[in-house]
Amino acid sequence: MIHTFKNNGFNMVLDVNSGSVHVVDEAAFVLIPILEKTAEGRGDEAAFISKAMSLKDEHDELSSLDDDEIKELASEIFTLYKEGDLYTEDVYKPYIDEFSKRQTVVKALCLHVAHDCNLSCRYCFAGEGEYHGERGLMSLETGKKALDFLVENSGSRRNLEVDFFGGEPLLNWEVVKKLVKYGRSIEKEHNKNFRFTLTTNGVLLNDEVLDFVNKEMGNIVLSVDGRKEIHDKMRPTRSGAGSYDVIIPKFIKTAESRGQMNYYVRGTYTRYNTDFAKDVLSLADLGFKQISVEPVVADPKEDYALREEDIDTLCKQYDILAREMLKREDEGRGFNFFHFMIDLEGGPCVYKRLSGCGSGTEYLAVTPSGELYPCHQFVGEESFLLGNVDEGITNKELCEKFKKCNVYEKKECGDCFAKFYCSGGCAANSFHFSKDINGSYETGCKLQRKRVECALMLQAARNEREESNTL
Repeated sequence: MIHTFKNNGFNMVLDVNSGSVHVVDEAAFVLIPILEKTAEGRGDEAAFISKAMSLKDEHDELSSLDDDEIKELASEIFTLYKEGDLYTEDVYKPYIDEFSKRQTVVKALCLHVAHDCNLSCRYCFAGEGEYHGERGLMSLETGKKALDFLVENSGSRRNLEVDFFGGEPLLNWEVVKKLVKYGRSIEKEHNKNFRFTLTTNGVLLNDEVLDFVNKEMGNIVLSVDGRKEIHDKMRPTRSGAGSYDVIIPKFIKTAESRGQMNYYVRGTYTRYNTDFAKDVLSLADLGFKQISVEPVVADPKEDYALREEDIDTLCKQYDILAREMLKREDEGRGFNFFHFMIDLEGGPCVYKRLSGCGSGTEYLAVTPSGELYPCHQFVGEESFLLGNVDEGITNKELCEKFKKCNVYEKKECGDCFAKFYCSGGCAANSFHFSKDINGSYETGCKLQRKRVECALMLQAARNEREESNTL
């Protein structure tokens, strides 16, 4: 299975199953998709050449080549095919039953230390931090039980992830500090290493918090939506005031104090800023180097929800952003955009390629009262309650369902070129839009496909730049 596309002057060919990416000329761009059927028929080199020669008069890109040039091109394509870089078979699918039966361990927890918030973000899936329930703060005792649960269910895995989440976790800061201390106190005994993350809206961020985070936490996520007018519209305080001017100086200081590493500013774009590339660039203009601005996922009835008619505009914004990123890199002021970050050489492991984040199996969310859910976006959905920190996982059947959640269980993923990059997408989004964790969220799929194309183009452009610089 291959995918061909043009972006920013590059003719791109992606071999989906192997992950090989090719930048080709116009003639190869026309010929490679046509010869895919020849490869599927287990054609030999003579068959490739014969098919290519028969197409000469049908395509302008080929008619300008003489016979020897077409033969040479077809031979090069055949070589890529035989070397496993083009038209490759899916080697994962035959083993999917074995994959679904694999032994899993818990690697990460999202600790909801606060079901309360000091902002009133319009698009918040957590309903202003309470997750459509009662306000509450996690006790130290419950938090310790959660860390103990993680250690006990992590098997031989050494590195464990814990994200302090909300609501706004700084509303329960003293407990956060004590939980970090507790985690550090049990690391050596159990041969574990905790990597803590704090996700914050920044309102309560101060020097004391920052000093502690820089000493103890591997990452910090800073919530901001880009331009001041957009941010203040969507992320006001509970009194209706804007929060941008309060948080931005703190966020700039945080990024600089961490050497522009091990953090990211994370925003959400909605129907009110379908020109979101401007929001990303506004954050870059402030000096941020690690940026993520993601599409809102909302009930279609909401006025800020993205609609089908917005897709073309949004895709063009990704193109604009990708081109501007290249320009800024040439000028020595580049930055990272989360959704364009793809590792073509190493990449994620096979399990992650097939099943994504591991929600419901390797990644769980813990509420202030100690309830366990598949992830933070399922919290409050009683049908997805997995158990609690005292008894552990009690809903084994639901865990098994999440374990079997993979790209081959989702029929919409079958012919999608991006399936091994998004790993089938978000289970929560799929459920909320199709009522099935193995369903799909079509708007999200379309945007993901565009992001993958832009990310691959960026890699091609960077490789071209690097090669030209070595000449």
